[in-house]
Amino acid sequence: MRRHRNVKIVATLGPASSDYDTIRALHEAGADVFRLNMSHGKHADIAERHRIIRQIEEDLDSPIAILADLQGPKLRVGAFARGEEELVEGATFRLDLDPAEGDTSRVCLPHHEIFAALKPGADLLVNDGKIRLRVQDCGEDFANCEVIAGGTISNNKGVNVPDVVLPFAALSDKDREDLEFVCELGVDWLALSFVQRPEDVNEGRTLARGRAAIMSKIEKPAAVNCFDDILAVSDGIMVARGDLGVELPVQNVPPIQKRLVRKCRSVAKPVIVATQMLESMIESPMPTRAEVSDVATAIYEGSDAIMLSAESAAGDYPVEAVTTMDNVAREVESDPTYREVIEASRRADRQSVADAIVAAAREIAETTDIKAICCYTESGTTALITARERPRVPIIGMTSLRGTARRLSLTWGVQSVMTGELSRFKMAVIDAVGAAREQGYAEETDQIVVIAGVPFNVPGTTNILRVAPCKESLIYATDPG
Repeated sequence: MRRHRNVKIVATLGPASSDYDTIRALHEAGADVFRLNMSHGKHADIAERHRIIRQIEEDLDSPIAILADLQGPKLRVGAFARGEEELVEGATFRLDLDPAEGDTSRVCLPHHEIFAALKPGADLLVNDGKIRLRVQDCGEDFANCEVIAGGTISNNKGVNVPDVVLPFAALSDKDREDLEFVCELGVDWLALSFVQRPEDVNEGRTLARGRAAIMSKIEKPAAVNCFDDILAVSDGIMVARGDLGVELPVQNVPPIQKRLVRKCRSVAKPVIVATQMLESMIESPMPTRAEVSDVATAIYEGSDAIMLSAESAAGDYPVEAVTTMDNVAREVESDPTYREVIEASRRADRQSVADAIVAAAREIAETTDIKAICCYTESGTTALITARERPRVPIIGMTSLRGTARRLSLTWGVQSVMTGELSRFKMAVIDAVGAAREQGYAEETDQIVVIAGVPFNVPGTTNILRVAPCKESLIYATDPG
């Protein structure tokens, strides 16, 4: 399905979007990637949604990426005898390993790893940061805290620890089980939650064994501090602004978002901007002006994708939310200022033949009347570095591998098209011209740029560029040579 925009849309599936008709409507409205949130739903539910997506993919002959988002280690307080208590600013409150029900003076925090890492002066945030506790004294099984910001604390509320690197891996036992399950199903991307260090990413990659690409969610200050190292071992990045905005001052999030997006683009790795993009559309058919501006900002920054969470998973208007994102994207990308911003942020750090080839393809396309850039890719790398250039013309990613076509559904500007295995560049040109015309990007009198690697089917060999007239397929059809 041809999209009339470059940025991709990720839609989370859930109770409001779990049947064939709704998921198909979401895809037709503009969803390029479907996110399966492993924090919610049983394996049977996840498997059924996966089956439906693949059925829609077959029915519409449209590659669709599936992103499985692992829950990660969830840190929560225990239960209270009365269900909840009110903490008053300036009071003392104790966290410990005692499983007894809590009261106004204490509650269980059943995570010994937290106590092992805490130091006096560290802050703990409860209930999405609404309650702030500052450690005064601590040991291996307790932390005596002062209530800096009070409020209602209740059973099993989440805890964030922004000031320390916690000594446990990003993958819990549940995550390992979920990872194996979704890899066997055949998802395309795995999102790792609460990544703190590159070792967390390497663990996920080892367990995935090449069955899915690895996306690191950046939602902790520790991950921001070592972002370059995390990026180096990741296939993609999600800027998860929810927990990031809890663990850091909210005013820090926008500049961090901008920096991370630019760094991802510079190394040709997809980046998603996520969390609360159209939050009001959970209950309203119309977004707020501020939300529309937030979505537009992510697009102007050059993000590969923008994501809906509860809006499409549990909201009253899932299809309308996707349609709104699609409309905003198309309007922003038609703004002349958008091209100015995108081109001003283009980095010219090119170090390989492939880099030079795709840069040349973009320059040719922008200085002559070229309708599309067709790139042949097995691993997806050629399409990724072509997308990094953010050309003004469409990118058609030609591949014989269904998995590559699906993964590229997350990449800026790439329209994935399946092709047979090739042995000669002449046939590649014919297929590229046919795809460009069939998808409506070009007509017989137009020209396209074709880039590929010869010999074919060898990753990392992008070394050839040709400007091809779209009538070339007709010429070759009568040429026995």
